[in-house]
Amino acid sequence: MLGTELDCVRCDRMEWPEGFIAYRRTPEFDEHTIPAGLKRNHATRRGIWGQIHVLAGKLLYRVEAPVDRTIPITAGAYEAVVPQVPHRVEATGTVRFYVEFHRSDHAS
Repeated sequence: MLGTELDCVRCDRMEWPEGFIAYRRTPEFDEHTIPAGLKRNHATRRGIWGQIHVLAGKLLYRVEAPVDRTIPITAGAYEAVVPQVPHRVEATGTVRFYVEFHRSDHAS
């Protein structure tokens, strides 16, 4: 089965993996400063998980296949960004947020 792509149940459920550490974060964005790239479908690299942290207001997090869902994130909450899964964000009003990127603590 070498070379076969396997389904990732944890990824499908958007469950945060153990043993991952933060290594970078974006500046804070608001409804006026969200980069165009975050508003259209994009994905993190293989092995890179993210966390969208909403500090104020509400942000819609739209995830494409295989899970196809829209998740509202409100102030004080965060959501997981699964590696290689297309997603985008949408402000529905006033919002302030940042994205933090994580990788395995065994990555070089």
